[in-house]
Order: sequence, then C-alpha cells, then structure tokens
Amino acid sequence: MKINSNFELNHRSIEEFARVMVPEALEENLDISCVREDGNIIVNMKAGNREKSFIYPDQYGKIEDQEVTMTKILLLKLFDKNYSWGGLMGVRPTKVVRRYLNLGYNYDEIHKILKEFMVVSDEKIDLLIEVVKKELEFLDRDHINLYIGIPFCPTKCKYCSFASYEINGGVGRYYNDFVKTLLEEIKLAGKFLKKEELKISSIYIGGGTPSTLTENDLEKVLQSIDKYIDKKDIKEFTFEAGREDSLSIEKLEIAKKYGVDRISLNPQTFKISTLEKVNRKFNRESFDRYFDVAKELGFIINMDFIIGLPGETTEDILNTLKEIEKFDVDNLTIHTLAFKRASNLFKESQDRVELDGKKINLAISTLTKSKKLFPYYMYRQKNIMEWGENIGFAKKGTESIFNIEMIEENQSTMGLGGGAITKIVKPITEYRDYIERYVNPKDPALYIREMKERMKAKEELFMKLKQECDEK
Repeated sequence: MKINSNFELNHRSIEEFARVMVPEALEENLDISCVREDGNIIVNMKAGNREKSFIYPDQYGKIEDQEVTMTKILLLKLFDKNYSWGGLMGVRPTKVVRRYLNLGYNYDEIHKILKEFMVVSDEKIDLLIEVVKKELEFLDRDHINLYIGIPFCPTKCKYCSFASYEINGGVGRYYNDFVKTLLEEIKLAGKFLKKEELKISSIYIGGGTPSTLTENDLEKVLQSIDKYIDKKDIKEFTFEAGREDSLSIEKLEIAKKYGVDRISLNPQTFKISTLEKVNRKFNRESFDRYFDVAKELGFIINMDFIIGLPGETTEDILNTLKEIEKFDVDNLTIHTLAFKRASNLFKESQDRVELDGKKINLAISTLTKSKKLFPYYMYRQKNIMEWGENIGFAKKGTESIFNIEMIEENQSTMGLGGGAITKIVKPITEYRDYIERYVNPKDPALYIREMKERMKAKEELFMKLKQECDEK
C-alpha cells in the first residue's frame, strides 16, 4: 500500500487497519487529502477508479485524531464494506463510549456519533450502551485487583495463545519448583500490599488451567493467600476450574473452604469431536457431575463457549446453545474465535466455516433472555468475525467485577505467577489514563529464577504510582 496525503498520517496505522478490515486495499495506491470548511472536516480519498469523500462536523479534539479516524472509515466506504461494528476495530469499544461520556456527550449524542461517524449498526450500538451502563455500576478506582497465573494445562488447546504448558510435557518438570516460588511470591506481595495499604477488591486465579494443581498444592496456594493477603475488602474470589479433566470433587471443596466464591467450568463446545480436534479432552458425564457438586457447594458458576471452532457449523453451535439450556448457569461468556498468531491453530490453518451470524445471535439472545442473563462486559479482537464479539452475560448480582475492571483497564493489577501481567493505571485527564505494564516470565524456569528481582520491580511501580497520587 502506498499512501500520499496532504496531512500528517501514521501510515502503519492505516495499513494495519486495512490488513484486518479491507485487505484488498493493501494492493492500492491511496491519495488522501483533508480540508476544513465551515466547521466541518472533509477527507477525500482516491484509489484507482474509486473516489469518495467523508464530511463530518469538527469535534475540536473531542474525537481523538479525528482526521485519522475519518480516513479509516472512508477506507471502508471506498471499498463498500458494511460491517456490524463499523470502524471499531479496537479491542475495547466500551472504552470509546466511556470516553465520550467523560467528554460530556449524552447517550443520544454518542449513539449518533457511533452511527454516523463510526458507521456502527444500531444493534451493536444498543449493546455497547447497555454494557457501559452496567459497567458504570461497578467501576472502582479506590481498589486494585490481584491476578495469579498458573501456566500449566492437562493438554495445550490448539486455539490457545495464553501462557500455558502441558503438565506432562518437558516443562512439567518445573512444576514443583514453580509452586514453591509462587508461594514465596504470594508472601512477598501480601507483605508489600499491606505495608502500602493497597486495598484489593477481587482475586482471580487463572492460567493456563489452575485446576491442574494437585489437591495438596491447591490447598497450599489458597492457604498462602489466606495467610498473607488482606482480604477484608474482597468482593469476589474467582478460581478457573475450566477443564473437567483436571478437576476433582476434593478440589472444589478445597476452593470453597478457603473463600473462593466463583468458578469457571468451560466446555467451549458440547461437540466432542470438535474438542478432540483442538486437543482438548472432555467427558460430559463427569462435567455434569462437577457442575452439580459446584452448585451444591454454592459457587457462582461461569461457563465459557467459543463460536468458530474448527469445522463447526451453524447447526453445531445452535446445538451447543440448546445444551446450555440444561444448566442453571449464573454467568455465560460467549467468545468469537480470533486466530492468534501464537496459537497452533493459526499455524495450521486459518480456514473458516461460513456461519450464519443472525441465526446464532438470535439463539444467544433467546437463551440469555430465558435464563435472565444480561450483558455486562464485552471486548473484541483483531482477526475476529466482523459480526462477533466476546461478551459476558450474568444474572443480576453475579457480574464479575474482575472481568469488568480488566477489560476497562480501570483498576491497577498486581500479577503473580507465570505470565501474569502487573498493570498500573494512572489518570492523566478526565478521559485518558496512563497505563504501564510489567510482565512475569511465561516460562516457568525463567519465572523461578527471576521472581524476586521481578517482584522488586513491581513494588517500585506501585510505590511510584502511590507517590504520584499522594502528591496530587
């Protein structure tokens, strides 16, 4: 793609947008010009025999990089792309709505901007605004959250790009030392957080597959959290028990004993042959048993499912949605598969079965309404089907605070364990934050070796944040 423009334009940003949204434009020469007239910004674009203009009132800085955004939208218009999500390619479209709210726009004005400026469909705009209204009930800057990553799984799912290693593979030899190091890191983090009086509102044990921990090691980890982490402000404590082939009734009982109040049981699909294809073991009888036990123990239960797994048809997905009807779920998370470069699936094939998005979305809507599940958080990814999103539904009162805070990047996070991301969030203006990340090594051997050094770096990040906030 060659770009000629009469104004400053980040060519790489336009190329990246085109790669995902308008790949045929990568072969074109684009001539782009921008002028301001009578309170409007006018962007003109020409590619070969195609030529179009986009006129929109100048928002005088309220829409960040308005000319650049208009260029991207005009690229869609020039090549006749009509996407449900319009030009919202980014992973957090809800943050766009919140930013407009902070700038003083009301919901009607935001609806108009998203429709006329970002060319988003009415259906997706209504969804976005509904989710944002729910999120605003929970967003909390006075607390942080604690994430603990367990980077081991029974097997590596082909679609997965997370920090995870097969427990029976070569890296599994570091398992015992990983657990010992994690226990030490929890102790160090707990002492630091208490000393700095940083209050935690949610704890989330993820991975990988945390239930890969043995019963004995799971108890050690939860005991360490109980001993060293100040839990007086905790509103929720989540444990990803995602795969039934790593679970036991004893593990569920141990989790309940130490205050875990919500778990994830994640089939991803109820079509067994699909799960075999993506290297994921699943036994329906045992899954149903664990679900019933978890309900009896009083856990809030989330289920994750993925739309677009290899070879699955629209009918396969509709059949899975019918199976979900049999369960009294509190939370339901529907992911639309995105091909991640770090996943084995991306390396093998990127062929997709054509799916009927209208039928699938209608079935999801019917299911969630019948179970009184309401959308409460959402995000998108690059290389995702244009009509899709990753969206969480919940019964009222069971929404995951951690999910909301993480997607909105509103709270700071202390990340412990393999591949865990520590994040500090500092407000710069009423609508913009400064975010700095520090990542623990994904590789267990490197994590074991560098934990203490990395912990010091994380402490320095939080102390710097606290000092700057105190000065204000």
